[in-house]
Amino acid sequence: MITKHIKSYLLAGSVCCGVAASLSSCDDLFEPALENNLELSQMYTDPTFARGLLDNAYMMLGYDSNPTSDVATDDAVTNNTSDDYKRIATGSWSATLNPLNQWSRYHAIQYCNLMLENCEKVEWSYTSKALSKMYEDNYRGNAYALRGLHMYYLLRAHAGNVDGQLMGVPIHLQSEDASSDFNLPRNTFKECVDQIMADFDEALKYLPEQYGDVAADKVPAKYTSIGGTDAEYNRAFGSLHRGKIDGHIIAALKAQVAIFAASPAYASAGAMSWDQAAQYAAASLKNCGGVSGMSADGWKWYSLTSAIDNMGATDANPVELVWRGNVENNRTLESNNYPPSLYGNGRVNPTQNLVDAFPMDNGYPITHAASGYDPTDPYVGRDPRLETYILLNGGAQGVSGTAINTAADSKTLDGLNRENGSSTVTGYYLRKLLRSDINLDPSVNDDKKHLPARIRYTEIFLDYAEAANEAQGPKANVGGASFSAYDVIKAIRQRAGVGGLTDPYLDECAASKEKMRELIRNERRLELCFENHRFWDLRRWKANLNETANGISIKTDGSGVTTYTKIEVESRSYSDYMYYGPIPYTEVQKYSNLKQNEGWK
Repeated sequence: MITKHIKSYLLAGSVCCGVAASLSSCDDLFEPALENNLELSQMYTDPTFARGLLDNAYMMLGYDSNPTSDVATDDAVTNNTSDDYKRIATGSWSATLNPLNQWSRYHAIQYCNLMLENCEKVEWSYTSKALSKMYEDNYRGNAYALRGLHMYYLLRAHAGNVDGQLMGVPIHLQSEDASSDFNLPRNTFKECVDQIMADFDEALKYLPEQYGDVAADKVPAKYTSIGGTDAEYNRAFGSLHRGKIDGHIIAALKAQVAIFAASPAYASAGAMSWDQAAQYAAASLKNCGGVSGMSADGWKWYSLTSAIDNMGATDANPVELVWRGNVENNRTLESNNYPPSLYGNGRVNPTQNLVDAFPMDNGYPITHAASGYDPTDPYVGRDPRLETYILLNGGAQGVSGTAINTAADSKTLDGLNRENGSSTVTGYYLRKLLRSDINLDPSVNDDKKHLPARIRYTEIFLDYAEAANEAQGPKANVGGASFSAYDVIKAIRQRAGVGGLTDPYLDECAASKEKMRELIRNERRLELCFENHRFWDLRRWKANLNETANGISIKTDGSGVTTYTKIEVESRSYSDYMYYGPIPYTEVQKYSNLKQNEGWK
């Protein structure tokens, strides 16, 4: 808990995490932690120190570009037997073993509260009253936005039922010190959602729609009226600040919170209606031009390597991305997920369940009579996203385009269950998010740039489609949008090469809200696979968590006939109460007013 004294590593944090680099990792600067302390009043005359408060709140956002939580769903399993998500999916999830624990975000909220309580006392600029005001507004707006965002992550991970009522987490709106009362009861779920949205609204009073350099006639009047110039505005709100939260990001965050709160698992709280969720998503989508502005390459943004290689920290986002992390120069994803013949660990193995969810390229599910699916040749004529996102048997990977044999009778390490801890256990390897031009040979230093996507517009389009369909049906324009759920799903499928110009299966689904719901959820599953959405989606929908994860055993006999046999790979073991995560056991033990969610010990 931060009180009168602030650890001086805040200064270190501000050096590497300021402005556009505010989302990068600074862990190396914190070891060993510096022991000298600084008075809080130091921030009043030292703006670098003051910025450190918010920089640390940014760092605590965290972002894992590895598809970690997907292995706890029906979309994937992992060959890593010690993986925490594997353990929770197979019966070991508890209030003490919880990789989803977000309670430490209260430290970030403490930083935000300290900034809000003190930022007007900071001498942000010694030379210009207008510039000082601009910086104050920037950091005040970011503090509100970050407090709301950290609160959302806390709520998503720890909301649950207590004595029949949907509860949230304790709301902290003031900084705390040694005299504070920490034995606080939980606020209701609705109170938490209302506070998150209020913080986002307050942030919008201070932040620009987008960071970027402007001409003199575009400087807001509230700054020109006190003598502010375009040069000063560009210092405080210009392109150097890209990567921090702005108005477009807040609009997308509101859509995320709204779809979450309107979902079946949380609807009883009355915090958000489907109409409201559609309205928030529609407002965000105006920022990309709606359906007509949908990025043609949005479904494979990570593979646009030439653009990524030339992207700088202060460059504008690609059309698909609302919010991106810093471009990372590494080969971590490839090292984790390339097959073993290419020196990878083959960690995330897509399931047959997910493979079967991809339709044929004519748009029909493989179970539909009109699909044309051939189980003896199961990958022919399929949705192009299948072989783009998943490495199928015989598919090429790596700098040399090596054909990867994942069959059960493969003579290579890439075959089904050939080598414990590196070979596939499902018959598939991950392709999505990976660069195929990386060489993992230990004798080669071949790091390359990657572009983490914090929020994609495709996610917000799918939020809108879901909410609009639930609110008013498949073909209604909802929330001020000029398009419907039907229009969104048609555009998403067409850009991937699915359904043709007419998409008869989509029209079939548009006949009812229920069939359209099933299609929307499946499109969300495909478009957002391996981006850490599925685990949260299944739980907010109260969908089946216990579907057995399946794989495929491929064998070819002496006459050249290949057979494809579905195999069971991993059973799931979730209880119904696990639609909601636990409050940390240690916190419940410490504070008598903090009640645990039903079902958790």
